[in-house]
Amino acid sequence: MLTRSDLAQMIDHTLLKPEATAAEVAALAAEAAALGTYSICVSPSQLPVEVAADVHVATVVGFPSGAVKAEIKALEAARAIADGAEEVDMVINIALAKEGRFEELTAEIAAVREAVPAPNILKVIIESAALNDGEIVAACKAAAAAKADFVKTSTGFHPAGGATVHAVSLMSKTVGGSLGVKASGGIRDAATAQAMVEAGATRLGLSASRAILEELD
Repeated sequence: MLTRSDLAQMIDHTLLKPEATAAEVAALAAEAAALGTYSICVSPSQLPVEVAADVHVATVVGFPSGAVKAEIKALEAARAIADGAEEVDMVINIALAKEGRFEELTAEIAAVREAVPAPNILKVIIESAALNDGEIVAACKAAAAAKADFVKTSTGFHPAGGATVHAVSLMSKTVGGSLGVKASGGIRDAATAQAMVEAGATRLGLSASRAILEELD
């Protein structure tokens, strides 16, 4: 079983509600410092945001649908980095995966990767609940080919659902430790968080971070 502090350092403490205010984002940043989470994840319009020295800043691009042109995602990502983001979670064009257009998907991810140069981190949201197993595997391989740092299950906004143990396990086996795996969407208790880690998740996107960590006190 993970300790409270170990789990906290795997958490992107997340607030992506469209109506989130600057005051709520500031409160999120303060809570992240108090809880000891690895980062906060906020909408790009909320950047820049002040955080404690040991809290990283993540944002999203192409969010939540992914259905915008690759060059727009790259521009959004570049602006996010300029505004202080250290990590960018991009949503893929899900149609490319559903249609088997994985060379185009690789090119899309690579365009955003260019806008998010190392040591900044690029996470690729594949919306796993909307894909079949073969599509999940191929999307993860596209992310690896484009030199992303993580594959991520979900936005948390898709009607098909969020993270599942099955998807996380499949993603982890596919990337084989060469990329991180972020589980997000619908993780609301410590048992589920633990199950995702056991399945291979190396990062967790949580909005219920405080409640989950308090279960481990």
